[in-house]
Amino acid sequence: MKVLIVDDEAPARERLRGLLDELDHCVVCGEAATGQEALAGAEQQQPDVLLMDIRMPGMDGLEAARHLLALEQPPAVIFTTAYSDYAIKAFEAHAVDYLLKPVRRERLAEALKNARRLTRVQAAALQSAGDGPAVRQSICVRVRGGLQLVTVSDIRYFHADQKYVTVCTPDTQVLLEETLKSLEQEFADRFIRIHRNALVATQHLAGLDRHADGHFLVRLQGVDTQLEVSRRHLADVRRCIKALPG
Repeated sequence: MKVLIVDDEAPARERLRGLLDELDHCVVCGEAATGQEALAGAEQQQPDVLLMDIRMPGMDGLEAARHLLALEQPPAVIFTTAYSDYAIKAFEAHAVDYLLKPVRRERLAEALKNARRLTRVQAAALQSAGDGPAVRQSICVRVRGGLQLVTVSDIRYFHADQKYVTVCTPDTQVLLEETLKSLEQEFADRFIRIHRNALVATQHLAGLDRHADGHFLVRLQGVDTQLEVSRRHLADVRRCIKALPG
């Protein structure tokens, strides 16, 4: 069983490596100190299991686990945590393995034996059960078979077309297999719906133009594309633009 160790503290990684070296059926295929490094390591090493800390600076373990689901075959995730008994019960209820720090050898062996792949439902449940950030700071997409992270603050808009959503930044456009509705719910404080097929970042709104045919289009900072605003959402967009600083 190939195991990737993920923890921002070197002594914790060293301890886990030492425990794994004592188990015959496991081999450490790599280490990572951040959520971003965990994603890169999972893509490159294709581990069977991630032993991953929950609390890490930047992208924490819960967000990294959600991004791992973009892989064709996501690895199992066993969280290492110092959570309270109440939070641990939430983990147990959703059938996701955890290890309470300091990790014991017997408990580690048991968790690895019972390791199972993390499902989308479990990841969503964990995100609401833990006290980590419920809203992602990055969007993970598959590009040419690999994983690419798009920082949410760089995104100008999401545009839906059939089963895919286009994610647009000033530098790139990529496709995402998520629904516009779920994105609207998750990023409600940062994006506003302007049409049944589009969400735009409120912080990047630059203006609203009315064309000769009567349609309204929004302008966004950093991109040339203008998106149509439906009459249903026009009042909300106007209020949002008026509330912008400057």
